[in-house]
Amino acid sequence: MLKPKQLIGPLSLACLSVSMTAQADTEAVDKEAPPAVLGTVTIIGDPEQVKDLPASAQYIDTSEIRDQSYSDINRILRRAPGVNIREEDGFGLFPNISFRGVDTTRSAKITVMEDGVLTAPAAYSAPPAYYNPAGGRMSGVEVLKGSSQIEYGPHITGGVLNYLSTPIPDSGKAYLKAIYGSYGEFRSHGFVGDTLETEHGRFGYLVEGFYRGSDGFKSIDETADFHNGDQTGFQQVEPMVRLSWEPNTDIYQKLEVKFGYSSMDADESYLGLSEVDFRNDPFRRYSASRFDNMDSDRSGGFARYFISPTDNLDIVTTAYYSEFNRNWSKLNDIRNVPDALGGSGVNMTLSAALAGANGGNGLACLKGDLGCRLRVRDNNRSYYMGGVETVADYRFDLGATHHELNGGFRYHEDKETRFQHDTTYTQAAGGTISSSVVGAPGSQDNRSGLTNAYAFFLKDRIEFGNWGFTPGIRYEHLNHVYVNNLNPSLNGRSSLDMYAGGASLDYRFNEDFMMFGSAHRGFSPPSPQNAVVDKLGEETSNAFELGGRYTHGAFSAEVTGFYTQFDNLLVVDNIGGAGTGESENFGQVDSRGVELGLNFDAGEAFGWGFSNPYYLAFTYTDTEQMNDATSTDAESIFSFGKKGNRIPYIPEYAVSFGSGLHFDRWGIDVAASYVDETYTSANNTDVQLNGAGEPDSRFGKTDSYIVADVSAYYQVAKGVKILGGVQNIGDEEYLVSRQPHGPRPGMPLFAYGGFELDFDI
Repeated sequence: MLKPKQLIGPLSLACLSVSMTAQADTEAVDKEAPPAVLGTVTIIGDPEQVKDLPASAQYIDTSEIRDQSYSDINRILRRAPGVNIREEDGFGLFPNISFRGVDTTRSAKITVMEDGVLTAPAAYSAPPAYYNPAGGRMSGVEVLKGSSQIEYGPHITGGVLNYLSTPIPDSGKAYLKAIYGSYGEFRSHGFVGDTLETEHGRFGYLVEGFYRGSDGFKSIDETADFHNGDQTGFQQVEPMVRLSWEPNTDIYQKLEVKFGYSSMDADESYLGLSEVDFRNDPFRRYSASRFDNMDSDRSGGFARYFISPTDNLDIVTTAYYSEFNRNWSKLNDIRNVPDALGGSGVNMTLSAALAGANGGNGLACLKGDLGCRLRVRDNNRSYYMGGVETVADYRFDLGATHHELNGGFRYHEDKETRFQHDTTYTQAAGGTISSSVVGAPGSQDNRSGLTNAYAFFLKDRIEFGNWGFTPGIRYEHLNHVYVNNLNPSLNGRSSLDMYAGGASLDYRFNEDFMMFGSAHRGFSPPSPQNAVVDKLGEETSNAFELGGRYTHGAFSAEVTGFYTQFDNLLVVDNIGGAGTGESENFGQVDSRGVELGLNFDAGEAFGWGFSNPYYLAFTYTDTEQMNDATSTDAESIFSFGKKGNRIPYIPEYAVSFGSGLHFDRWGIDVAASYVDETYTSANNTDVQLNGAGEPDSRFGKTDSYIVADVSAYYQVAKGVKILGGVQNIGDEEYLVSRQPHGPRPGMPLFAYGGFELDFDI
């Protein structure tokens, strides 16, 4: 009977959009062999498996996350070349992640998973990820690009990001980490788990909890009736339970279930600052943002059944479901602002007000210096998703070739429902609120979008001597239903068929060095509104990469050149990302560049008796618009773009470097990142003017910056550490984004201290 980690070859649990890979060895073992458990479902396996993949891939493991006590996924992903990040809130609560030049908005254009299951609240109907799992809870993070992502989806023009949650341990383990830091931040992460041998088989369990809270590093201008200016923080809670059972049967089987819950309450705002005020105090917030708050909760899980009926066949079936509810109550616009030209009151967008439109009267309103009305929108939305997938991996020899044939089918359904209303506050000249009018629930927006998706993929890994060839195809059929209760004339249905395919070729010169190349066609589907109302088709891409990977002892290196031709580039044109709330077909874009990743441990290489690791992640990205933008919507940052311009928020250069010293009882780590300046709009302007020549604070540039983090620990006793560190040790002040409305800063200097307990039980 085969044991889980002793199953043959990498088990690809892929299922068109939610495939994954459980790694295992090939040899069979007898019943006396030490027991093992099926680990967390992954798309790579572990760092050792990266060297065998015929594609660009990075694996960030537990120690690399814990070294700097990171929970911000933006900081964690700096170690991976080819990743473009637009920060927003400074804590990593709302990441905007891009691979190889795709649109950064809310990570909507990459496939994001946790343990191989989609994490976006509605990956088809509304992919912008207002939910993101806490990075500090994870045991690892995987990044996969190139043709290998054909197994996954539905967004495969950029790449795949897979969070790895804490696996069930194969023996008793208890863990607890707690830190306290600047801005009143407290963070704790703990779990206990074990795998027990019984006469009925092996039972495993894991109970985990994660908490993070902060008072925030910004302060809101106070008024005569508002005295809580220090309330700009958040609270985040994520408990999880996992159970598994491996029965004592001749055929290997395993059943695993996982259930998790997440809640967040954040006093976070879309409103930024004027350019002058940002340079004077980037951590200020105007009094008009006092009502802004994000409240969300998510619950969900999966049940996964694994069976290996023969030594060369593995079958995995996964059923999953989640619900997500959120209400981001935030300032939407300002109304009845005195007209600088002497007319009646005017209504203004926040970005225009921040850029000084209307003689600066809008900015005065935001600061509480002028009477006006503040329109706050309750963006109340609910989501669900669910599906079932079955995938199989079959290994066989055919003549002189070895094959690993991998295929699967998935049915997926997700839905977004919007039920929004406005509350209008009347503000006096001193910034006090004299009255408010609450709109009827659903009066601002009352609509839904539903997607049913059928997905199929087939891939064959063919090995012949030192050569490897991996062709693959993917097909998805989507049914969209759009219902607008405020405007039923827009209701409708549509269907869409999407095809992707590609192949990789690799050659292994020896155990240390291999080269790989690939070509594939990718796609990213439109939402129900985009498909039914806007008549938009899917985004497609033709992507090519050529790379090499060298691993020898304490040194490893990977260099990859990539070239992606985007056709029908869809941009997520909502306020959080671009503008008006309607997506658009931007046209053709080319993205090319070079990724370099280096790792070296000098202590191991030279036998020093202590560890001295180094890492380097370098990314060069050149994006080019191949046509003039078709949009003349002045509210969209993708309007008025010209052929030859760069894509917003994609830096030309990004570099991360780190090193450490680790002795028997103590250690220190240093990490630094450089990010180049970027344009924040497709018209590539340096000033706060949109394509129509109107003031708009979302247009301009971000800053280039260097941020360094330092951490240290001391092991008091076995399993007991005290630790501390400083992030942004130089207290750098830098502008990371002009989205959603106006300049926004990165996190200032953050110092922390705490302890870590790690015991076998």
